[in-house]
Amino acid sequence: MNAPAATVIHSARLVTHRGETADAWVRFEDDRVAATGTGDGWRAQPADEVVDASGRILTPGFIDLHCHGAGGFAFDIAEDHAIEAALAVHRRHGTTRSVLSLVTAALPDLTSRLEAIARVAKNDPLVLGSHAEGPFIDDEFRGAHDPRLLIRADAEAIEAVLEAADGTLRQLTIAPEHPGALEAIERLTAQGVRAAVGHTGADLETARTAFDRGASILTHAFNGMRGIHHRAPGPVIAAISSDHVTLEVINDGVHVHPEVVSMAFSSAPGRIALITDAMAAAGAADGDYILGSLAVVVRHGVARLKDGDAIAGSTLLLDEALRRAVEAGIPLPDAVGALTIVPARTLGLDDELGTLEPGYAADAVLLDVELRPESVWAAGEKLR
Repeated sequence: MNAPAATVIHSARLVTHRGETADAWVRFEDDRVAATGTGDGWRAQPADEVVDASGRILTPGFIDLHCHGAGGFAFDIAEDHAIEAALAVHRRHGTTRSVLSLVTAALPDLTSRLEAIARVAKNDPLVLGSHAEGPFIDDEFRGAHDPRLLIRADAEAIEAVLEAADGTLRQLTIAPEHPGALEAIERLTAQGVRAAVGHTGADLETARTAFDRGASILTHAFNGMRGIHHRAPGPVIAAISSDHVTLEVINDGVHVHPEVVSMAFSSAPGRIALITDAMAAAGAADGDYILGSLAVVVRHGVARLKDGDAIAGSTLLLDEALRRAVEAGIPLPDAVGALTIVPARTLGLDDELGTLEPGYAADAVLLDVELRPESVWAAGEKLR
């Protein structure tokens, strides 16, 4: 990366999960935060680039745990140019680190795609690894996954996925009610992979058992699972009552009502991760697309399967998710935390990502008063 040796951003309204700081400054040195402060202290900091952030908001860089593509490209294409083009769209909107998600595919195709992402991740520190959202999910709650390709999570299949990813698999979504699933969760977590409960017909007790056995994420909460019923609470309540579990939320105004988003933040403070679940149409035009092996039509920014009309991912970008959270009444530091420190903590990376403190990665987003990105830095390099 061709980053300046040192960058100072000053006179900003700094917002992190810890709160807000007026007239703040941050100094980047290469790819790390070197110093922070308030007032005129920045003037004593040597810098190759000085950015006056007066009247604007500075946050840590956004982290997307769950994203399938953008700009007309899907990560399932498993080609470097497609991955780069899709990520460029998200980076313009504040996402500095990404987990690349793959929909259900035949196991040989899935392992090939995991291998491709592993190659990219080892060369690009902004790519955190992969997320296999299928094929170990439930048919009834499959959403936009090809039912012909769903399989059980037997030991051989799990080992094939782990081997293909070569240490870069960050999370895997699984329906815990199926044979072999609980054993798979234990195997995954033993390898440092976050097991995620999702696309599941599990009831409260089954989901709770999965979380007790090591699962630590609820894949796009409220979607692809049983809802909250007063006599059958389901996996959302199991996740809320399990303190180590992160609840992903797609805050696009389609997948989850704003009042429910607000309820989720109140019910699981510090454990909501706003994700995009974006497919290829994010940052692109309405029209016809392919998600995995299934035909999708996008109208007015809403993606649905042509056959069956199920929601097929989103066209969301994380800056919009932030704006919608604030519109729903979420305090800005909590909303920022859901894009930064929560996903970092979920992946066990909160000692280097998710905030702007000395020693942390120099990932930052400078927003205008309407919470729209003006500038984006990742590992000290200015991306926008």
